[in-house]
Amino acid sequence: MLTSKIIATGILKAVTVIVLTALSLYFLYQIQSVLIYLVVALILTLIGNPILDFFKRRLKFNHVFATIATLFIFILIVAGFIMLFIPLILTQGQNLSLLNTAEIEKSILQLINKISIFLESHQIDSAKMLKEANVTSKINFNFIPNFLNTILGTISSFGIGLASVLFITFFFLKDRVLFIVGAKKLIPDSHEDQILHSLEKINILLSRYFIGLLLQLFIVFILYLIVLLIFGAPNAIVIAFLCAVLNIIPYIGPLIASILAAILTMLSNLGSDFQTEILPTTIYVLIGFWIVQIIDNNLSQPIIFSKSVSSHPLEIFLVILIAGFLFGILGMIIAVPLYTILKVIGKEFFPENKVIQLLTKNI
Repeated sequence: MLTSKIIATGILKAVTVIVLTALSLYFLYQIQSVLIYLVVALILTLIGNPILDFFKRRLKFNHVFATIATLFIFILIVAGFIMLFIPLILTQGQNLSLLNTAEIEKSILQLINKISIFLESHQIDSAKMLKEANVTSKINFNFIPNFLNTILGTISSFGIGLASVLFITFFFLKDRVLFIVGAKKLIPDSHEDQILHSLEKINILLSRYFIGLLLQLFIVFILYLIVLLIFGAPNAIVIAFLCAVLNIIPYIGPLIASILAAILTMLSNLGSDFQTEILPTTIYVLIGFWIVQIIDNNLSQPIIFSKSVSSHPLEIFLVILIAGFLFGILGMIIAVPLYTILKVIGKEFFPENKVIQLLTKNI
């Protein structure tokens, strides 16, 4: 029979659990940067393990020198990327005057004026409509420089994060055996094999997924760049790079990228005639971007992602769609990695479930 003491004890335990859970979540939120460093370092470790083994087996390096050589390769790749892209992006970004709100407002006003003149030449009284609507007063021009400042600032000031990731990666590679032994001691004996196998499978699938994501973004960047160069769009590298970054957001990102490409293309051609150069170039660029998206959505993206996480393209689409409805853009970005983790855990701990058997048959 329940007594007041038992009820009070139960309530106290429940409150304690809730408070501890809330404090744990708050703590994790506060150290989210450290968690991101650990995840990135883990992915680099997974990528670096085959390279490390190559140095040890083929070149007969000892373990420490093999670890240093593997890390050196990562540093060379990052340095090469910075030397190749960042100066070009910064230079072209300055040419576009995209980091100056006053300049971009002035440019957009000039563009609106050119559009008005073009429409009036075709007997469309748009100037009056634009003035009555007072479009410019309703647009917050800060969003473009803020957005670009965020991207360029992240790229140009990630030195501390990069150093932290490389430092953590070094010890993950160097002491991987010690970490594995330590993890085994913390795992309950009854579930040791299941948990270790799950972690191994999750690591493999997620490393393949992130490599696939980088490959997909690189392919999209190259295709965007080709389109912009074919049609003579100024500042092609920075426009292609920014639009490729937006493809991280599934389905919505490419739409935003197309709109951004159209705006930046028109702003880059302000010195030209609207009817003969600005409008045709922008239309051609949009058509080219849509063709790139057709290629990406039907070839590169399904093949890369379905192969990397062993899921059907329709399955991935539905997961992203549901995550988007539930959690917005952030949900769409993390949908595939989280779904992959849940599939692996489900297969290891509930292998008899028919739904899980159907979803994990390729894992």
